Amino acid sequence: MMNLNTNWLLDKGKDSDTLVLFAHGAGADMHSDFMADYAALLTASGPSVLRFNFPYMVKRGEDGKRRPPDRAPALLQSFEQTLAAAVAEFAPKRLFLMGKSMGGRMAAMLAANDKLAMTPSGVICLGYPFLPPKKTDPRLEALWECASPLLILQGERDSFGKREQLASWALPEQAKVRFITDGDHSFVPRKSSGTDLKANLQDAVKESLIFIGS
Repeated sequence: MMNLNTNWLLDKGKDSDTLVLFAHGAGADMHSDFMADYAALLTASGPSVLRFNFPYMVKRGEDGKRRPPDRAPALLQSFEQTLAAAVAEFAPKRLFLMGKSMGGRMAAMLAANDKLAMTPSGVICLGYPFLPPKKTDPRLEALWECASPLLILQGERDSFGKREQLASWALPEQAKVRFITDGDHSFVPRKSSGTDLKANLQDAVKESLIFIGS
C-alpha cells in the first residue's frame, strides 16, 4: 500500500496496466473496513486500486466534525481532478471507476463526461443508492446517462434498492446487475442466511474481476 498523500491510498495489484479509482460512500471514508477489505481482495488477483477522500471527508479528518457530503457538482469536480492526477501519475492502459453507495452514483455521473483525461472502460457500483431515505421514486438518470459499461452489485435486502424493487425499474441495457446473497447496503447477510460477509465480499469481488476482464 502506498500513501500518495493524506487523501489518497494506492493498493498495488498484479495487473499494473489497469487502475480502479475507488470512491467512498457518504458516511465512511477511504479507510473504512469495507473500502480496505474490498481493495485488498480486488488487488490480490487483479488491478491496482486508488482510494481517495472527497473534500468534505478531508475536512472531517482535519477537525473531527461530522458534516454532510458536498453537493454533486463539488463531488464530481473532486472526482475528475483525482482522475486526471491519477492518469498523469500512473499512465494506466485501462481505467475503471468504482464507488460505494454515493461514490458509485458519482462514478456513473462522472462517466457521462466526455472531456475526462481518460475515458473509463467501465463503472462498478457497490450498493447503488437507488432510493434516498423516505423517497419512493428511484434515481435512475445517472445510470441512463453513463457512457461506460456498468456493473451494479446490490445486496438482495439493500434498503436503498431491494431485489424485488429493481425488478420493476427500467435500467439501461449496458447495466449489468448482480445480487449479493441476503446482503444489506454493505453486503452484510443475516446469520440465518447460510452465508457471511466474507463470502459475500468474495462473490462481489469475483463479479468485479469478471467485469474488468471482459
